[in-house]
Amino acid sequence: MQDMEKQAENQPVQDPQVDAANAPGTQAEAVAATPTLEEQLIAAEAKSAELQDAFLRAKAEAENIRRRAQDDISRAHKFAIEGFAESLLSVKDSLEMALKIETPSVESLKEGVDMTLKQLSSAFEKNKLLEIHPQAGEKLDPMKHQAVSAVPAEQEANTVVTVLQKGYTISDRLLRPALVTVAQGK
Repeated sequence: MQDMEKQAENQPVQDPQVDAANAPGTQAEAVAATPTLEEQLIAAEAKSAELQDAFLRAKAEAENIRRRAQDDISRAHKFAIEGFAESLLSVKDSLEMALKIETPSVESLKEGVDMTLKQLSSAFEKNKLLEIHPQAGEKLDPMKHQAVSAVPAEQEANTVVTVLQKGYTISDRLLRPALVTVAQGK
């Protein structure tokens, strides 16, 4: 027992407050783990720089998309008629060939004109250019027809009597109204 007493005497006596401050998970460690204001400022500045970079990249990408869309629209306007013009080339070629014939007969001219008209009608259909050809007795439609005169007739008022000129639509949009005469009211 004397040996134990001697060992206890030889060991330094520690203050319990000092032991508590050095114990793991204590308030001292919490204070040491909390970043200082300078560290917080550096972290916030880094985050701000990162967000600024992301914003500038997104802004540049949006500008590139807008510019590409404008270029596409410009090209579409410039070349919108390309398909229609291409389909009319065969019509022009047929007309030029007809003019090259030295001594055309009436039959060959009629046949050539008929073929050329078929080519033209095919080009119109392909490009959704459709005829408006109202029939006699059809009710006047101011969205498709233009009455140039009213004549006395034995049919209902405001109905088509004769067609003076066909009208045309392109993709369901009126290009030119059909010119018609209509029946007068009785």
